[in-house]
Amino acid sequence: MIRLSRRQFEQIVLQTLEQLPQPLQEAIHNVEIEIRPAPTREDFEYAAESGDPVPEDKTLFGLYRGIPLTERGASYDLVLPDLITIFQRPHEEACNTLEELKAEVAITVRHEIAHYFGIDDDRLEELGAY
Repeated sequence: MIRLSRRQFEQIVLQTLEQLPQPLQEAIHNVEIEIRPAPTREDFEYAAESGDPVPEDKTLFGLYRGIPLTERGASYDLVLPDLITIFQRPHEEACNTLEELKAEVAITVRHEIAHYFGIDDDRLEELGAY
């Protein structure tokens, strides 16, 4: 297990976002990224409702809440931003080194951004994302 300050963890998430390919960065609109210490019961329930059930005894590294690009129609206008939440404590508990943590954060960030683009977990698994 590794422990970081909130600021250190935020920096890792920001660096990960900055390392995304430029065309991908430019295609992301109306999305907020938040960092929270750990998922709540409501987060697990939301994951289950959205087709990504994660038992509470398992790890939830991140969560996407919003309307994927593939589901947005012509009436998509003046809506609140989608929300990607990255959970710090599960990353710290799963990793023993800073390099492992950075790699896991990168996987999580890409995973949640994939949901924004409308790629579900089944397709991510087919693509070998995890």
